[in-house]
Amino acid sequence: MTHHHVIIVGTGFGGLGAAIRLRQAGVDDVLLLERADDVGGTWRDNTYPGCACDVQSHLYSFSFAPNPDWSRAFSPQPEIWDYLRRCARDFGVLPHVRFGTAVTGARWDDATGRWRVSTSRGEYTANVLVLATGPLSEPVTPELPGLATFAGPAFHSARWDHSVPLAGRRVAVIGTGSSAAQFVPAIQPMVSALHVYQRTPPWVMPRRDRPLGARAKRLFRRVPAAQRLARGAIYAARELMVVTFRAPRLMRHAERVARWHLARAVADPALRAKLTPDYTMGCKRIIVSDDYLPALARPNVEVITERIAAVRERSIVDALGVERATDVIVFGTGFRPTDPPLAPCVRGRDGRSLADVWEGNPRAHLGTTVSGFPNLFLLLGPNTGLGHNSVVLMIEAQLEHLVGAVRHLRATGAAAVEPSAEAQAAWLADVERRIAGTVWTDGGCRSWYLDRTGRPSALWPDFTWRFRRRVARFDPDEYLVRGFAP
Repeated sequence: MTHHHVIIVGTGFGGLGAAIRLRQAGVDDVLLLERADDVGGTWRDNTYPGCACDVQSHLYSFSFAPNPDWSRAFSPQPEIWDYLRRCARDFGVLPHVRFGTAVTGARWDDATGRWRVSTSRGEYTANVLVLATGPLSEPVTPELPGLATFAGPAFHSARWDHSVPLAGRRVAVIGTGSSAAQFVPAIQPMVSALHVYQRTPPWVMPRRDRPLGARAKRLFRRVPAAQRLARGAIYAARELMVVTFRAPRLMRHAERVARWHLARAVADPALRAKLTPDYTMGCKRIIVSDDYLPALARPNVEVITERIAAVRERSIVDALGVERATDVIVFGTGFRPTDPPLAPCVRGRDGRSLADVWEGNPRAHLGTTVSGFPNLFLLLGPNTGLGHNSVVLMIEAQLEHLVGAVRHLRATGAAAVEPSAEAQAAWLADVERRIAGTVWTDGGCRSWYLDRTGRPSALWPDFTWRFRRRVARFDPDEYLVRGFAP
């Protein structure tokens, strides 16, 4: 059994950022556990055609590691993955990673003041455990009648099977979220028929992507302040969107833009009606795309709004009894961020798991720590997701909190800290107050933002600067000290 001061699970933005900031703060005994064979998290796993970020590149990156060489305003997946690998290499993180090591469980040992972490390659112990597995790490595939009898390839977009040829084939796409909005235009020109099964139409806004030329890259390399200025301008513009999310009536202007965008792309009134949402914009994740709607209007594409009644060996039958021949099924059905896969396997001071404590309603102090779970830190935990800005901003605020907590432990010699029940309850009450009356509660839709209890536990409902101001500083008065290190 190997002991480390800090163990980090996952090597996406959260895990790599945690390792970098801890090492910058003088904490070198850090181990990262990664089930795959490379770093990158969701940007390693999602390789579907057209995969890219919905937030501009200069903002969707670490503030302490700017990249002047982004090729486009919204970077494609390979560039983001390469950026993360470069950060891991340049900041000296790679020697601290154990690849091919899947975490199967973790439990707090109160007698020793340590976490015991079980993995596919043995057991480790740590004073501090950081869960950075990300909210979009485990894809969701719906249970469809007869799916097991389907004779052709069927896969989720997050596990894209590049060995399956699509040219000239009849492809069914189930789901119309942000991933589908990217891969549908990419595969539409090559398939013979594309059947898009839509449960709820998304609001789609113009993307306005553009290449970033050599002149801009040269400027950003030579004058770093120019890139910081560009990042700040993007941040300010996106941050203003919070106002409309918090006052749904103000979304009407944005909805008019989306309807104009739809009318420009789709001439057929019947198809346009299928693609027009009946809920307030922002209630579900907004799609930003210039090519998704035009792709749906192509002659080889059909949008089906009836539910799927059955999957057969070589076809799909809808609720009206219409049977469509199908060669390949691609699921664009997203993820379930409110049910983290490790929640049932992480057990705290009293032996209960996170799943036991949460009961379908994830809750954490500052979205980062949980009462009853000493020295446990969640990156992008409950109420840290965003509908308007870059989650990297949220991660960086949490990293400062983590570093502050580790420094406090080292300075005082304490074995563990955990948030008091009172501090956690006060934080959650404040979040509930901020989220009341927003588009996520009054928008008239169901979305993956909502947990099993109907609470939008995936989202932070306010400005990111307010989150950072509240979270970045570790306040010992909000925490309980659990013993002292032997």
